Amino acid sequence: MKLFLKDGSSYKGESFGAPNAMCGEVVFNTSMTGYVESLTDPSYAGQILVCTYPLIGNYGVPNSSTFESKKIQIAGLVVSEYSDKYSHEDAKQSLQDWLKKAKVPAITGVDTRAITKKLREHGVMLGALANEAPKVFTDPNEENLVAKVSTKEKQKYGSGKIKIIAVDCGMKENIARSLTRPGINLVRVPWNYDFTKEKYDALFISNGPGDPAMCVKTIENIQKAMKIKKPILGICLGNQLLALAAGAKTYKLKYGHRAQNQPCTDTMTGRCYITSQNHGFAVNAKTLPKDWNVWFTNANDGSVEGIMHKSLPFKAVQFHPEAAPGPTDTAWIFDEFLNSLKK
Repeated sequence: MKLFLKDGSSYKGESFGAPNAMCGEVVFNTSMTGYVESLTDPSYAGQILVCTYPLIGNYGVPNSSTFESKKIQIAGLVVSEYSDKYSHEDAKQSLQDWLKKAKVPAITGVDTRAITKKLREHGVMLGALANEAPKVFTDPNEENLVAKVSTKEKQKYGSGKIKIIAVDCGMKENIARSLTRPGINLVRVPWNYDFTKEKYDALFISNGPGDPAMCVKTIENIQKAMKIKKPILGICLGNQLLALAAGAKTYKLKYGHRAQNQPCTDTMTGRCYITSQNHGFAVNAKTLPKDWNVWFTNANDGSVEGIMHKSLPFKAVQFHPEAAPGPTDTAWIFDEFLNSLKK
């Protein structure tokens, strides 16, 4: 099996996943651990993931309680060296068996450094894992990926007096775990659900895959919610959707930010945090309305990593304070949000 890129290049490897062919957007992740969490992150829907860390699979796959969704979300996996012998007390199966059951193709024995270098120079590229090059490379960003990964019905967590509506655009499970605390009633709703008809104390907008501009219904509902002026917190795609609802614009990053080691600077304090990230789009700072501030910036490229309203309780970050995987340096953002609702 080979990884074929749209520019005509190809990389031959040994298949260790499902034998079926799959197209997607080829992206890279620089994390050293956390492949189970990354593979189940809905934000990776439609993408072929290239791991820059050479050894993958060495600790196997634990039970589903550590997954970030119910299934593997990536379109395919490319690694330098797959470890067929795994060792961990929590492991229940090998990465290979897990991929095969999920019908997700994967290859090993390729030069992931060369692929990463190409993507760093060219930018993310359409590709395919297959035995023969496809005639057409399908672009996953041309469809509404959020509609595919969002919950189809309401889900409730907790029974507290403070009700938070969580718009699921591909929400990671650790976000639900982070928000479900004593006194909180978290109601998870589909991406296009009109929550403005309900009584609630705060709104949360989740992460998710693809182009935020595809989520027209979500943006419309957020705009209606902003008129109510109740607290809003967004994460990742939620940051982009809140910005679009406010009247700003988003753009596609050259190769995105996908790792557990992305440095972000708080513009209010000057403090830098190491964050976990997974996104391919960003907010254009120049298009933010005058009543909004940039809250965080990426210390590497200066892109927007968070926004906040100057007077109203609307905030969002581009990174993942819930980690999974990654550092928990910014978990205080959940604490700050939840504590503000108890006042």
